[in-house]
Amino acid sequence: MNTILVDHNLEGQAALLWSTFATEGWLDLTDFRLVTFAEIGLPFDASDREVWRFVQQHQMLLLTGNRNRKGDDSL
Repeated sequence: MNTILVDHNLEGQAALLWSTFATEGWLDLTDFRLVTFAEIGLPFDASDREVWRFVQQHQMLLLTGNRNRKGDDSL
């Protein structure tokens, strides 16, 4: 199963998108699941580097905007 981690600042948009996918039957064609920071125990204030390392370590996809637009570690 493929896991998509939704950055906490996009949870509302991701829920709407996921709902549309479910309504249209697209989720029946995939093996994706959507998880939030809270569900996996990642702090909301985790640094971009921490988030990136976490998704890489757990072989997840990351759905995010530019979290802080600051520094070399900005996603």
